[in-house]
Amino acid sequence: MPSVTWGIVQGRKEKLVSLVIISDYLKSIGIVPDELQNLELPSTVEIMRQRVEFLHKLGLTIDDINQYPLMLGYSLTKNVIPVLTYLEIIGIERSRLGEFIKLYPQCLHASVVVELVPVVKFLRGLDVEKHDIAYVLMKYPDLLGFKLEGTMSTSVAYLVSIGVNTRDIGPMVTQYPYSLGMRVGTMIKPFVDYLVSLGLPKKSLARMLERRAYILGYDLEETVKINVNCLLSFGISRETLPSVIAQYPQIIGLPLKAKLSSQQYFLNLKLKIDPDGFARVIERMPQILSLHQHVISKPIEFLLERGFSVEDVAKMIIKCPQLVALHIGLMKSGYYFFKSDMGRSMEELVDFPDYFTYSLESRIKPRYERLRNKEINCSLAWFLNCSDQRFEERLSGDYIEPESSGPSFCMGGKLEMSCSDIASEEEESDDETLYRRTVTL
Repeated sequence: MPSVTWGIVQGRKEKLVSLVIISDYLKSIGIVPDELQNLELPSTVEIMRQRVEFLHKLGLTIDDINQYPLMLGYSLTKNVIPVLTYLEIIGIERSRLGEFIKLYPQCLHASVVVELVPVVKFLRGLDVEKHDIAYVLMKYPDLLGFKLEGTMSTSVAYLVSIGVNTRDIGPMVTQYPYSLGMRVGTMIKPFVDYLVSLGLPKKSLARMLERRAYILGYDLEETVKINVNCLLSFGISRETLPSVIAQYPQIIGLPLKAKLSSQQYFLNLKLKIDPDGFARVIERMPQILSLHQHVISKPIEFLLERGFSVEDVAKMIIKCPQLVALHIGLMKSGYYFFKSDMGRSMEELVDFPDYFTYSLESRIKPRYERLRNKEINCSLAWFLNCSDQRFEERLSGDYIEPESSGPSFCMGGKLEMSCSDIASEEEESDDETLYRRTVTL
């Protein structure tokens, strides 16, 4: 029976003739028409030429069209233009529409109302900001082809079930939209279960995912497990492994063996740090693996130039690896105050190298003045390694310092920390925490 196509009644013979003519035209401009044989094509070459020219104006080449020739089977007025108009409405710039189509040409055949709008509403329901929708879709346009009740919903539900805060799902999706396309049973859950089996508490893992959702993209078998075994082979203890991962989640996705070997050789060459000492450095500051060696060299050279022996500098770096990431200007200021105003021996800095990580103006100077006024003689750690409230208690003699071994992870359990350390953490300012414990790479 004849069918009505583009306003022209064609019989079987006419349709075959039109198909041959259009196929010849497409071949003449370099397009392979094989996949179009079973499609309802336009009745004239002119209509097909309009489609090709329209795609050219969007920035698509003949090679791009050959990657997905089915896009030539979509009507401009019924399919293509309505889709592109909607993509512009949600924030994708007109100049980038061609790039979007190259990434996901299937969208040209989608129904705006039935398929595209529900996905955008779903993303907004996850608290993805309106101005971020275009960014998310440009990064992972395949989202427009997912069913709401399928992978996207189950992955979100599972992340919430392990402790990810619902209000953080939106920022997670914005940062790493691929997480919505990951199957729970084959990708997300095995990844989570493995890290929990190493001793990382689920709550800590949830916080990691909220801030660095991209770690979900690390291949479990080919990358994560190999890197964990690599850390163990370099002497990092299994007990501290969860802490290392929590401090620097990216470590499970790095080309780790090469980085560990390079930094171990460098520190041994510079300071004669043995493999055991190197393992302690990694446990205390795994971010050192991503620092350039010329950055690490500057603080080391500064200390050596001040008369510290190679052995003493090695001890200081092992005790406080954060030294290698400090700005030399800050180290100079702290050192000159220590020598000229405080008049203390260099051995004290060897015993407590953390001194350099504290702010001179906001912590060291004010507290030292208080001690001098009260004529109190104490160690560096006694007056620096505490919150303001604890320092006041120490000055007044109302507080007796207990022995504390610091925070530690129990295998499969929660993060344990002594009460005194918890209070100290809460009372410290953001600046002090950044100064003392955070290294921004």
